[in-house]
Amino acid sequence: MKQILIVEDEPDIQELLEAYLQDAGYSTVTAGDGVEALALFPSRPFDLVLLDILLPKIDGFGVCEVIRSQSQVPILMLTALDGEKEQLRGFGLDIDDYVTKPFSMPVLLEKIRVILRRRAGTSDRLLTSEKFCRPGKIDNEEKLQEDCLHYRDLTLRLDAREALLEGRLLELTAREFDLLHTFLSAPGRVFTREMLLARLWGFDFYGDERVVDSHIKNLRHKLERDYIETVRGVGYRAARETR
Repeated sequence: MKQILIVEDEPDIQELLEAYLQDAGYSTVTAGDGVEALALFPSRPFDLVLLDILLPKIDGFGVCEVIRSQSQVPILMLTALDGEKEQLRGFGLDIDDYVTKPFSMPVLLEKIRVILRRRAGTSDRLLTSEKFCRPGKIDNEEKLQEDCLHYRDLTLRLDAREALLEGRLLELTAREFDLLHTFLSAPGRVFTREMLLARLWGFDFYGDERVVDSHIKNLRHKLERDYIETVRGVGYRAARETR
């Protein structure tokens, strides 16, 4: 049985969520503030965190940041803040989706189902569906070296899901690693936002496609140089090497 941590400070909404989720076959644990949520999180293997933003003591963004430093558990944010700034901030912390109050419980349950299904299959699909070139000198395209993917000064260790820049380990989120893997496995190929959403977020993703832009912006900042190129009006691709 999948276990969900519900982090919500309004008792009525917390009880409503707990009842609906349990009726849908999920096991639930509840927290009424950010401190309680962070105390509960390490205590058991949660399959998803349903996280409100406007929480006492530590807000949802702070809770999300701490959880992301420890785990890639799916996070679905639930909040009355429906502004673009708040949503992009949440997606920048690698949340999986965003639901605004008031919300439809059937839609919320469907989003949870889709997120859990997508998270169960994304990593395996990414690691097994790509075909790489044979080993060789690192040039303007990627080469296969056992479980490593090389491109210019970047190395991806696929089994360990680690990215290294000139031998230095980069601190990437799971989504950032998957984006980088996608680009580097097909240099020169242009990926539209729709393609990236379908590939990494799933065909049933309900959110704003600008979440792709937010994740790529964060990834570019961590790479410290232009490895990802914008193709104006189309999408993104691995940047061509300049000589």
